[in-house]
Amino acid sequence: MRIVRCSGVPDPATLRDAADCIAAGATLIFPTETVYGIGCDPDNARAVDAVVRAKQRAANKPLAIHMASIADAELFAAALTDAARRIMRSLWPGPVAIIVKRSRDRAAPAALGGDTISLRCPSDPACIAILQATGPLAATSANISGAPPFKGDEASIASLPEASLAIITGPTELRQESTVVDCTTETPCIVRTGAVDRAAIEAAR
Repeated sequence: MRIVRCSGVPDPATLRDAADCIAAGATLIFPTETVYGIGCDPDNARAVDAVVRAKQRAANKPLAIHMASIADAELFAAALTDAARRIMRSLWPGPVAIIVKRSRDRAAPAALGGDTISLRCPSDPACIAILQATGPLAATSANISGAPPFKGDEASIASLPEASLAIITGPTELRQESTVVDCTTETPCIVRTGAVDRAAIEAAR
């Protein structure tokens, strides 16, 4: 695994390397504001399988789609409820993911063929730059299943799952996983508590 260390937003050469990595069907470790992720092209079944195997993740658990902007959500969602749009406008970019009905034309490998998909727009500037370079990524936390999520600490870098390229920008800002909200119905439901609390979700929806 090639590791590139940056102090902030990666330089253009590193961003090109990240884009080339994903275009080649390989896997990438990247920062978010919560924990690091390991990701790939969401429409590439072999790449999704490589992420699952590297993480030693259960094969029946879909990956989430990480994207650089609200506009990208329209590419993956078959429908967005009014509540989903309000949460996106209020809390994106940020540490909250929404589960929505999936467009049948996108991310079938990442969603395991299911009709829903989890979407997230992180706020970390380095992450946004990477996602702008690569396009949306299907990802999960960059740790072996059952181990603590990687949060950028040099002492635990050896615990990362194997990937083609890892971009390390130092400790994450929040050091806590994102909140996940099911927005497939008009009344959203929190399915995982995290960095965004219930009060903020309820105020947004």
